[in-house]
Amino acid sequence: MVTLIVFYLHVVAFAAVFTKRWQEEGVVEGVLGVLFMALIFFVGWSISSFLVRLVMAPEGFGKWFDGDAVALALLAAGESVFYYFYFRKDRQREKTEEGEPTSA
Repeated sequence: MVTLIVFYLHVVAFAAVFTKRWQEEGVVEGVLGVLFMALIFFVGWSISSFLVRLVMAPEGFGKWFDGDAVALALLAAGESVFYYFYFRKDRQREKTEEGEPTSA
């Protein structure tokens, strides 16, 4: 169940990024945004799975939260932090272009 929720959240994020980039800069930029997120997802999933298997058994914490679900949850947490700061820079750049003062 955790795995399904994480995958669903990624699909929603992919759609949101594509739509935002497509409306602001065009279709090619939307596709590039999705491809960038997919690259981060697949590489991050490989790394988080490797790290989780080093420290815990494949059974994890039970039927609903096995090792793969722990790896995906760890990945989603890391991606959330990364994308927060990545898109925060975009918002600051937009404010600067509009002439509004920004605060660090």
